[in-house]
Amino acid sequence: MVLEIIAGTVYGSMALLADGWHMGTHVTAFLITIFAYRYAAKHADNPDFAFGTGKVSVLGGFASAIALAVVALVMLAESVHRVLAPQPIHFNEAIAVAILGLIVNLLSAFILQDHHDHHEHDHQHEHQHEHNHHQDHNLKAAYLHVLADALTSVLAIIALLLGKYLGWNWLDPIMGIIGALVITRWAWSLLKDTGPILLDASIDRAYASALVERIEADRDNRVADIHVWRVGPADYAAIISIVTHHPEKTEYYKELLKKFNKISHLTIEVHVCTDEPCIAMKMHAKAAVEAIVPLKQ
Repeated sequence: MVLEIIAGTVYGSMALLADGWHMGTHVTAFLITIFAYRYAAKHADNPDFAFGTGKVSVLGGFASAIALAVVALVMLAESVHRVLAPQPIHFNEAIAVAILGLIVNLLSAFILQDHHDHHEHDHQHEHQHEHNHHQDHNLKAAYLHVLADALTSVLAIIALLLGKYLGWNWLDPIMGIIGALVITRWAWSLLKDTGPILLDASIDRAYASALVERIEADRDNRVADIHVWRVGPADYAAIISIVTHHPEKTEYYKELLKKFNKISHLTIEVHVCTDEPCIAMKMHAKAAVEAIVPLKQ
């Protein structure tokens, strides 16, 4: 990565420079991820985090997305500048460095694939749980990123060869533009994945509807108010207010919802339903729940 960035600058190849920057964005993302995991593990039992440290990795992903967007913008600006004002390219040296970069990426992919297969084998025989699933996903993501780097190295080599032998020098900065677009797409994908979690986006409507239906299928329970929001990549918190003529302890209602395993933190409020207050609360319940999901007629 460092060699390609230096060589791309010295030898005037935007394709080589873009390939190095593309690797750099992956390295940056990995470092942020490692820091986020270690910070989350260190503070997992810290009471200052009301719902745990599940959003730390999400915040890391959002920070990575912003960094990627900035790098993509710089790459795009430099590539467009070189299209309008071409620079001399030292093709032989640039091609040699690009081939070296491809070899390193292929070796990295081989190493990661070997570790991923070995870990999958261990996982299937030891029946370990959620933590290993996350490790598998991380190894797979790293493997795919390295393959993407290998692909950009191939494209850089093609652009440099065509520039050297056919005189298509314009392909070199075009590869920079393509690299910028690839990074932008990745940044946008990260923003779409992490933004809603950081903004406490609610769970999907079908899941919220199932929560309401399960509670209201029992006795004369009615949901007066419900809020479900993300507190981590795959964890949700919920506050549910129930009105009923026959109140039970909150543990009873939590038992009704025990199969909804996406809810990591559940708060239940139970209100006794009397005549006039009951009518008012039922009207409020209908409006509150319909804001999330339409009630059945």
